[in-house]
Amino acid sequence: MARRALRPVDLAREHGLSTQAVRNYEDEGILPPAERGDTGYRRYSAVHAQALRAFLALRPGYGHQTAVEIMRAAHRRDDETLFHLIDRAHAELLRERDTLGEVAAALGALTAEPGSGGNPSGRPVTEPASGRPAMEPASGGDPSGSPSGGLTIGTLAHQLGMHPASLRKWERAGILRPHRDRATGYRVYPPGAVRDARMARQLRRGGYPLARIGLFIEQLRAAGSTVDLADLADLLREWRTRLGRRSRAMLAAGRELDDYLALLDSGPAQDPSALPPRA
Repeated sequence: MARRALRPVDLAREHGLSTQAVRNYEDEGILPPAERGDTGYRRYSAVHAQALRAFLALRPGYGHQTAVEIMRAAHRRDDETLFHLIDRAHAELLRERDTLGEVAAALGALTAEPGSGGNPSGRPVTEPASGRPAMEPASGGDPSGSPSGGLTIGTLAHQLGMHPASLRKWERAGILRPHRDRATGYRVYPPGAVRDARMARQLRRGGYPLARIGLFIEQLRAAGSTVDLADLADLLREWRTRLGRRSRAMLAAGRELDDYLALLDSGPAQDPSALPPRA
């Protein structure tokens, strides 16, 4: 008995998608090419339905782009690329989990770090847009050295016991995001950037590389710019929870992807629509 061809709406309805989304997934190579009927309409099969299940299951754990690349490799029967993508995603997750553990270990020292108040000298140093330190103002002005109330690079470097050039290096690495004062062009470090700098300084003292520091700072920013050092324990718990959800999503995706690969292995490579339906 001939198997009933599936329409885009049949695949879409299972997942609450639009039919256009299903067609777009095929056009992007997320689904294998569909047969066309005499009238030109797409005719999907159980293989396409399982491919869509696999992709939607992969996306929460692996991210959209990696999920796309995994599905394209599966369609090509390119096992080397497919398993490389999967292994790389798991390795990245492990590195992030290791970073979380390292940051958690440094949390006590970070929250207890002295000198989190204003500049002990009370004498701010400003910096022009050219990157060369400017002379200290003779008198007056905001105590932070910035008309906008943030810290200047000289003030922040002094608080951290660092050279301003190191802060500029962290900025290039994406760890710090200072603003520019509209009137002077000087860098201005708002409270969120000051928090990031203090955290990065503590982690650098612990020997952590800039890449790992940048990863944690991004996690901190994702949680909101108003978080202070006392809230870091909560942020680490939230980060750990997100990693746990991602790990579970990867596990769940494995079954759907394996079912899809089994379907591909059970029929002719040149005609996915001819493969048997899922039991």
